[in-house]
Amino acid sequence: MKYIGAHVSASGGVDQAVIRAHELEATAFALFTKNQRQWKAAPLSAQTIDAFKSACARYNYSSAQILPHDSFLINLGHPEAEALEKSRAAFLDEMQRADQLGLTLLNFHPGSHLQQLDEETCLKRIAESINITLDKTQNVVAVIENTAGQGSNLGYRFEHLATIIAHVEDKSRVGVCIDTCHTFAGGYDLRTEADCVATFAEFERVVGFNYLRGMHLNDAKSALGSRVDRHHSLGEGNIGKTVFSWLMKDARFDNIPLILETINPDIWKDEIAWLKSEQHAG
Repeated sequence: MKYIGAHVSASGGVDQAVIRAHELEATAFALFTKNQRQWKAAPLSAQTIDAFKSACARYNYSSAQILPHDSFLINLGHPEAEALEKSRAAFLDEMQRADQLGLTLLNFHPGSHLQQLDEETCLKRIAESINITLDKTQNVVAVIENTAGQGSNLGYRFEHLATIIAHVEDKSRVGVCIDTCHTFAGGYDLRTEADCVATFAEFERVVGFNYLRGMHLNDAKSALGSRVDRHHSLGEGNIGKTVFSWLMKDARFDNIPLILETINPDIWKDEIAWLKSEQHAG
């Protein structure tokens, strides 16, 4: 079973995200549980939590179909102690919010060395941040998203993800989300079926499909290996539609949220319908 959806707005309350996903005829969705550009948010009220859970029940979304995303401000590999602590506190809050909403996944970007740490030290620091947070929480899996590698962001090589996972103590509560645009910008080709086979064979060898907990399905305005993060609508960028059609027919991508972050929300419903149709195409 493929769970297909988009990153929908939670404007007006997290329960509104559920309604918006349903309106898209999505079988999965992503959301921010707070303003992603602010450090702090008011705690979730019992009323807000109940509204979200009842909307999920009404429209048949289980936690396996929902991939919340944390704040973009958080950097779990920050080189400076004070900023690192601020990020860790914010990440803990995000994990707790997900748990309160009955969710079991939290997607996040691993972090950046800001030209002040070597890669290995920064990757170990990210893992340490995850360990600290997992010790203080339960139920929610920390889902590391691969990045395009823009600036000093780590996570654009599969080896980066594998190194972080290697240093996480509770491996049952860590996973990865693979973004197709980021993968392509990071240097892994996806333009032909042969490219897809080769790239995901490399993913299996380095990381392992047992850690795959979600995907972001995006075409790319940026070039292969450019390390520039520029999403595009499916089939309109430099990747093309082949990878998305291929993914829909491969059972290794079943039962995880497959989330659009493409640039035109007006056609999300059409993109979701096309992805669904590709599961059964010849």
